[in-house]
Amino acid sequence: MENIEIENHPFPPFIPEGAKILIMGTFPPQPKRWNMNFYYPNRTNDFWKIMGLIFLGNKDALLIPGSKDYDLDAIVRLMTEKKIALNDTGRQARRLKGNASDKFLEIVTPVPLFSLLNEMPDCRAIATTGEKAASIISELTDTPLPKMGEVLKYYNEDRFKESSLSIYRMPSTSRAYPMKVEDKAEYYRKMFEDVGII
Repeated sequence: MENIEIENHPFPPFIPEGAKILIMGTFPPQPKRWNMNFYYPNRTNDFWKIMGLIFLGNKDALLIPGSKDYDLDAIVRLMTEKKIALNDTGRQARRLKGNASDKFLEIVTPVPLFSLLNEMPDCRAIATTGEKAASIISELTDTPLPKMGEVLKYYNEDRFKESSLSIYRMPSTSRAYPMKVEDKAEYYRKMFEDVGII
């Protein structure tokens, strides 16, 4: 295992002013799979289709017109307008099988969660996009692993003693997760309603 390269996370946290929620995956795929230099860069991942459905009424709304590539400017504008922060739960990772599967991903260094949250004074919620990300947040917060679609309240850190942090476990946005994109979007829509984004 010592011979497997340790990768550093390629993107800085995306934190718009007034961020209300932090959405967290595990770790980006290899650069050869990227469609853009931003979170959820893989064309086959459902994340930006879900955001398009919820906020713009069309799963292809965040594509460049006439292209299969995502419109990064439109994505950044939307996430900024909706006050949605993005980061992943792994800062450093090893790919044990050389692919993007969470099953074969070892998180070497997790995200410094609370210092990240300290940069977002208005953030009262975390959402994880899949089981591996949910399990890392569970370890970092010493909370039970929520079931898919479940939310739990975290009270321990100084900032969250009075007003809790909501931790949501959302369906994986990976195409490999066996759920239609429209059904995934309904889980995310309900969460955004709970948080007050829509």
